[in-house]
Amino acid sequence: MKATAKKLALTLGVLVVSIGCATSSNTSSETPQSVNVTEVSNSTKISQIKIDGSSTVYPITVAIAQAFQQTKQQNKAQITVNFSGTSTGFEKFCAGEIDISNASRPILKEEMAACDQNGIRYFELPIAFDALTVVINPQNNWAKDITVAELKKIWAPAAQGRITRWNQVRASWPDRPLTLYGAGDKSGTFDYFTEATVGTSRASRRDYTASEDDDVLVAGINKDPNALGYFGYAYYEQNKDKLKALPVDSGKGMVLPSRETVEKSQYQPLSRPLFIYANFQSAQNKPGLKDFLEFYFKNASQTAISVGYVPLPDEAYNLDYVNFNKGKVGTVFEGKSQLNMSIGELLRKQARF
Repeated sequence: MKATAKKLALTLGVLVVSIGCATSSNTSSETPQSVNVTEVSNSTKISQIKIDGSSTVYPITVAIAQAFQQTKQQNKAQITVNFSGTSTGFEKFCAGEIDISNASRPILKEEMAACDQNGIRYFELPIAFDALTVVINPQNNWAKDITVAELKKIWAPAAQGRITRWNQVRASWPDRPLTLYGAGDKSGTFDYFTEATVGTSRASRRDYTASEDDDVLVAGINKDPNALGYFGYAYYEQNKDKLKALPVDSGKGMVLPSRETVEKSQYQPLSRPLFIYANFQSAQNKPGLKDFLEFYFKNASQTAISVGYVPLPDEAYNLDYVNFNKGKVGTVFEGKSQLNMSIGELLRKQARF
């Protein structure tokens, strides 16, 4: 799909947030990274900080970037925030093109290898929890819930061109067209959702409206009474007046996505941690990046709540701060997503790092 881009200038040149969307070993060796700074008339060096990746994580990062603009440290950094999907973000990150990669899943083995080949060492920093949300049009008065088995029936590769009507999913549902909307294949949401529902990451039918821009999915589902789709919880929270969330049954009863059901590990297997990955060398060479990351750790909890995600316990952000300042690079996720992870399990992984 063709990339689209739009830009939001927050100030006259101090902080630029650029919104881009494209629908389409624990440690690594290190090579020197060039320092991209701008000299201004008062001899202050402004670090050029580039961020890309997950559209799911984007609302948190851009909100924190906007808040950072209001601080005394803001004159040290010019920040550009884009979204192109987790996979594309890691491609750019491991090529040394960006300083921070927003990610809605952990870094994969092949991405670890690409970073290693290019001498990119990185900090893995969990920043919130998400509940992948299955949504329908508000005019839909027949679907009250859905099972994980039914989601597999809908989204499995074998369903392409075959499961095209609602009554094929559940006999009691009407004989109406089933129109599908979901994440594009450069999205970490696509990777995680397919693994959680179909059983294999990236195994999915392809005859649906796909986009890494969740606002495109929201608009499509809102206009189509026969629609069903999925994306991160924040986009549902921001559009509750336009969408209806379906409770999901994984075998233990129907559960709606919410902060409470995520914190209690009840909304499984569609709960997942969210991350930012920061370039180690950039953090050493760009004072503005270090300031921004420490500001991020201090403000991630409230920002996650404000945009519609589930905050981590204070201990998690403290571990981010400690691991960052101790220079602990690499990943604790073995290069793959881990289904049914609780917030407590995430904390234990961080603590063992």
